[in-house]
Amino acid sequence: MANSCPKAISFFRVVQCIYSLFVSSTKQWKILQDNISSLTIKSLSQTGWESSIESVKVIKFQAPQIRDALLQLAKTSEDPKTRSEANYLATYKIENFEFLLGMNIWYDILFAINSVSKTLQSKDMHIDIAINQLKGLISYFKIFRENGFKSAMISSKEIALKMEIEPVFREKRIIRRKQQFDENINNEVTHSAEESFRIDYFIYIVDQAISSIQSR
Repeated sequence: MANSCPKAISFFRVVQCIYSLFVSSTKQWKILQDNISSLTIKSLSQTGWESSIESVKVIKFQAPQIRDALLQLAKTSEDPKTRSEANYLATYKIENFEFLLGMNIWYDILFAINSVSKTLQSKDMHIDIAINQLKGLISYFKIFRENGFKSAMISSKEIALKMEIEPVFREKRIIRRKQQFDENINNEVTHSAEESFRIDYFIYIVDQAISSIQSR
């Protein structure tokens, strides 16, 4: 799922960049610690669901504080590259409503998968129980496919309000399709940026999840 589309790849790259930026020096790590209260950002793992959910969880519940830490780093760092990276991550990523929406979507997805993953790793797990767990996860994602985007939008708007960010999408896309012989319409179908995000990102990765779990 995480490598299935450009927006997903970009999202997790940003999460990793935030971690890498603060961990690169003790002074930068202290700036982060001075701004956040409890949870600490973690590096991503290619194989561990636990690290992925923890990484997203920290940003989800402390997005304003991490944004402030990045802006502080952008002002105080002596390294021009660090200042530039910190400002970019704060201004163009964490303050981007699409990033916040993706963050809430991934948190819900990873939380569901990680809960089942932990159960499957127990030493006394039986195959019939494992199959039922996976069937339950598929059922969850089918419901999530219908309702998850709306709930993620609500959560993201609440975070955006706290951060004084306008909850809008930054671009629109034009979807081109082949015109049928009996049609007399323009072959350019314009979707709102929100609808494009829902179809090309949310629906796509949820379908990837369902397909992957079904094959297993």
